[in-house]
Amino acid sequence: MTSMSDVLHHPCTGPAVWQGPSLAGSQEWILRLSPAQIDELEAALRAVRERGIPLLKVTARDFPLPTLARELERLADMLENGRGFVLVKRIPVERYSQAAASAVFWGLGQHLGVPVSQNAAGHMLGHARDTDRTMTAPSTRGYQTREPLPFHTDGSDVLGLLCLRAARSGARLSLVSSAAVYNAVLARRPDLVERLYRTQFLDRREEHGPGERPYHAVPLAAWYEGKLSLRYNRCYLESAQRFSDVPRLEPADVELFDLIDELAASPDLRLDIDFGAGDVLLVNNHAVLHSRTAYEDFADPALKRHVLRLWLALRQGRVLPPDFWGDLHSTGGGSGRGGIAPRDVIAPSDLVDIGGSRRQE
Repeated sequence: MTSMSDVLHHPCTGPAVWQGPSLAGSQEWILRLSPAQIDELEAALRAVRERGIPLLKVTARDFPLPTLARELERLADMLENGRGFVLVKRIPVERYSQAAASAVFWGLGQHLGVPVSQNAAGHMLGHARDTDRTMTAPSTRGYQTREPLPFHTDGSDVLGLLCLRAARSGARLSLVSSAAVYNAVLARRPDLVERLYRTQFLDRREEHGPGERPYHAVPLAAWYEGKLSLRYNRCYLESAQRFSDVPRLEPADVELFDLIDELAASPDLRLDIDFGAGDVLLVNNHAVLHSRTAYEDFADPALKRHVLRLWLALRQGRVLPPDFWGDLHSTGGGSGRGGIAPRDVIAPSDLVDIGGSRRQE
């Protein structure tokens, strides 16, 4: 397909269009780390520690992976030009302190892309865990709760997750091909497809800077340079309605959102992921929607679910329309490829908390 007219009338094709059941028994999207590859990770970790490099200053050159680096290049290409997701099994996180596991994850991320800020505090290495907050508070983000997270995308090229500890129960992760959902919308309700390309309004959840709008005005879908990119977060679309200057959602918008939710959660399309301690999940947000079920946690704080999170800009990522991320100045990593712009200026002495690692301005 070469034009907007094509994508409005014909289904997408290619490796990014997949159905979960057809992949459930496959190993093609899984990389199982060999003992030699784990040895490389640990050797790189020792090199960083011996040189005393602060976490956020570690680059791919500082974290040498003689053979694994080539495999990570292949994974980056798979994320952008293949199915759009990869599961890496399994980093032996039980051997490491939280600081060591964070350094390993950060080092891997440096070989895949450029980290961008995940919130207005400038955190470059995030922590998904329950904070007893709920989504009823306008400043709460889903990763801070135990609540179910319906299918959605995050604000970067790639989402990376490293599981340090799994929940007592629940927290099942699922993925679905954005292009497969798009094709299903086209097949069932072709009258709604064009609406994906209209301007919609996404709540910024109190993470906008002074003088900025508290929401982004963006299309949900973009067809650009031969690739479909889809963004979707119904919670943010609906919570943006609290602003008086945001146009009201039309009945057809709600029909579209209902259909996307139904299709994404369908067992005919979705893929459920076995995501345990030491696993790394990498997801291209332009090509794949992800979800998480609610979970029950352990009472002991030392056993509670804890997942490290990276938002990455791919070095060889797709070309995106100039207005794709909303306000052009609202980018968190200097790459112009997503992220949330930090509101403050961080001094080097502040970069000491692995629990909320922040960028240096």
